[in-house]
Amino acid sequence: MTEIMLEPLPYAENALEPVITARTLSFHYGKHHAGYVATLNKLIAGTPYAGQPLEAIVRKAAAEQATPIFNNAAQVWNHTFYWNSLAPVGAGGAPGDAFGEAVARDFGSFANMKAALADAAVKRFGSGWAWLVAKDGKLSVISTPNAETPLAQTGVTPLLTVDVWEHAYYLDWQNRRADYVAALIDKLANWKFAAANFVRA
Repeated sequence: MTEIMLEPLPYAENALEPVITARTLSFHYGKHHAGYVATLNKLIAGTPYAGQPLEAIVRKAAAEQATPIFNNAAQVWNHTFYWNSLAPVGAGGAPGDAFGEAVARDFGSFANMKAALADAAVKRFGSGWAWLVAKDGKLSVISTPNAETPLAQTGVTPLLTVDVWEHAYYLDWQNRRADYVAALIDKLANWKFAAANFVRA
């Protein structure tokens, strides 16, 4: 049986410092993300989900309301997407080309888009995610609770995400979620990744 694998980080554990320290990344990736992978593989063993690609498992479990499988599969996918939504300080670049034009059209400016994403992240009650998404070529910002993901929403393409589960920031920022979100969006957000997802939307 082909198991779901823990995808490697796209950078070293200290590459996001000082916004996200190696200590936080080690716990977040090595304990939380890896834990979801291990639990998912146990849950799907010997079931019709076994051997299916991760995205298919997320969508199938959402449709079938297979909550334990969905929660773990979605968290595996969300976390892999989150790591790729980040880049070492200064490496992300500002949006350009078609994506940049869409940002200007749908938000008025790059600054407005970043502010909308930050607002969604800060105001998400409890644990969850803030997402920049595309639907029918139009950009918008949404937030989801717990393991919920736009991957399971018909016609919605996630472009970039911010993790606001406490384990994503508490060791570094304690209860200062707004400061973590602002620093992440200003310094680590990988707009090149978002642009590539937009082109494929």
